[in-house]
Amino acid sequence: MKTHPAPNIILLGTLFGTTLVASRFGVGQMSPLTYVGLRLGMATLGFLLIYLLPNNKRKWPRDRVLWQHGMILGIFGTALPMMSFVSSLQFISSGVASVLMTTGPAFTVILAHLLLPDEKVTLNRGVGVILAFVGTMLLTLRGESGIAGLARANPLGYVLTFLGILSASVMNIYIRKRMRLFSTFDVASIRMITSTIVVLPFAWWLSGLDTSRVNSSGWFVLFYAAIVGTFFAMMLDFSNIKRFGATISSLVTFVIPVVAVICGALLLGEHISSGMLVGMAMILAGIWLIIRN
Repeated sequence: MKTHPAPNIILLGTLFGTTLVASRFGVGQMSPLTYVGLRLGMATLGFLLIYLLPNNKRKWPRDRVLWQHGMILGIFGTALPMMSFVSSLQFISSGVASVLMTTGPAFTVILAHLLLPDEKVTLNRGVGVILAFVGTMLLTLRGESGIAGLARANPLGYVLTFLGILSASVMNIYIRKRMRLFSTFDVASIRMITSTIVVLPFAWWLSGLDTSRVNSSGWFVLFYAAIVGTFFAMMLDFSNIKRFGATISSLVTFVIPVVAVICGALLLGEHISSGMLVGMAMILAGIWLIIRN
């Protein structure tokens, strides 16, 4: 019996959406680099502890090819996108960032068409890509920030978000093309270890890992982002791509803005404008055309 991807996609979108809101709260109490470095470090400890558990059947991965692919994924599929997304939250709300992220499937569709012989662009997908990009351009030209009291966003917020989207989309194709036969847990652990090794020294050097302003709520959202939004979510993300393909798995971004916009408005007082709703509607209509095929 073939498993339907919808439950996995909805679950992962909820994890990523709530983590995005938590991240915006977190960067209000520490620098983005400190937040990402500690988040990745905590998630990495979780993976290492599982390998060290007594009677654990998982063996430390020793395959050189697995490490090569996992390290590439860790740098360009985790460290770079995460730093880009979290840094963008200094300039735009989690709601706006999540809406922009819904263009991820459009990027993935184009890349899959070029690089994967079994995921070619059809007429529906082509129109969907165009519609999604038009919706994104509407948000970009309006300069929506989604932050109460800030009429126009700093363009750097958009640049950082799109950098993260492009890097993540390329890595979705990389997983589908190069890593389908590897263990989900081993890949996720190497991915976390590599990204932590890359980010943590920079965070220490540039920000000193300063947590002097972090209160109990800040530590809670950091722990939530590390364990739920990174440890569990990254394993589910890799598993989805292997099982359902790069294009279908990228549709997790369909769920993220719904969760992030609602939670951001309720918990952080983020602003939802008519322009955001129109842009989101166009993007989601485009994504619907992509998955309708």
